[in-house]
Amino acid sequence: MTDAVRRNQKRKPQQTTVQKAQAESQDVPHDLRCQASSWRRDVRRRLFAWFEDHARVLPWRSEPTPYRVWVSEIMLQQTQVATVLPYYERWMRQYPTVVDLANADEADLMRIWEGLGYYRRVRSMHAAAKRVVQEHEGKFPTDFDAVLALPGIGRYTAGAILSIACDQRLPILEGNTQRVFSRWAAMSLTPTETKANKWLWQFSEKLLPQHECGTFNQAAMEIGALVCTPKKPKCDECPIRQLCCTAAAGLQESIPGKITRVKYEDRMEFALVLSRKARGQEGQEYLVRQLPDDARWAGLWDFPRPTEVETKTVDAAARWLEGELGTPVRVGARLKTIRHAVTKFRIQLHVHSASVNSKQTRSKLRDPLWRWVRQDDLANLPMSVTGRKIVHLLAQSEQSFLPLE
Repeated sequence: MTDAVRRNQKRKPQQTTVQKAQAESQDVPHDLRCQASSWRRDVRRRLFAWFEDHARVLPWRSEPTPYRVWVSEIMLQQTQVATVLPYYERWMRQYPTVVDLANADEADLMRIWEGLGYYRRVRSMHAAAKRVVQEHEGKFPTDFDAVLALPGIGRYTAGAILSIACDQRLPILEGNTQRVFSRWAAMSLTPTETKANKWLWQFSEKLLPQHECGTFNQAAMEIGALVCTPKKPKCDECPIRQLCCTAAAGLQESIPGKITRVKYEDRMEFALVLSRKARGQEGQEYLVRQLPDDARWAGLWDFPRPTEVETKTVDAAARWLEGELGTPVRVGARLKTIRHAVTKFRIQLHVHSASVNSKQTRSKLRDPLWRWVRQDDLANLPMSVTGRKIVHLLAQSEQSFLPLE
């Protein structure tokens, strides 16, 4: 046998892109019944019939323009429908078009968003609206690549906007549909694993009908929200039960594979409330600052609270504030402890009164982000949830804060 023959025998044939995709698909455990076109056709028929009778009445469904669907999808990220509804209604009254949003003041946007959390979403929306005005003459684009190029929009959101508003044949994959499709196909891997996620995108695309793709996508999300829930799914109420490969195997509690939950770390933080008598007016003023772009809750206003650096004692927080103001800070009584969670932290926020011993702050504060604000004006500043709780505490409390000397 010649060397050339041996080399040819050892050489493996090149796989095409399609062959690679098929091989990866076979590596993902699932029930083969879901590959049949007749199975997919029956799923669509049953899902459409169920959705016609059970679809919730939601404002973005009554008038599904690209702009309105976009706003709803961004608001619904990491947030329940019941929470979003009042925010959505207020938003649409204030900013009925993408041009209105582009022309909005960012502080007003942050104030109307206050309480929804994940504030980078609203800043991305503002940037995207400005780009729509600049690059698309104020008309929300309907080309997939153009939508995907907008700030804050990924594959799922672009597909949701264009399928729901324009009936484009685009799949969507988010928390609900990941779970639903995994169960329908008995796909046992964790949906966020790379190969499992790729398989689910392929599967979701195959499931789409030729028409009414937006209705199908909404119905799949709806059944995930109302019936095929993460825990204790209501299989007795599910129209797909007879076709569901997971239900047939009795594996509803183990499929999809478990997603690793966030492991929270305990953390202690301190907020300092400084007040002074308002000049020429009745009442008090309080020291607040607008948070910089690289800070937690960027763009919102807050009472003095070090989050950029960890402070384990209230005295350390006071030293941080001294460095910010350029003047000594004296800590007073603890007013309240607020417990909340942010990203991976479970935080105990201790709120203290404080004062400064210098009249320097009567003139000009060293950093323009700091400002003395009357209590009545605090209501108009966009704040984090905990910042707003401190505002309510000031309004309700009879505590006398230490004044400036």
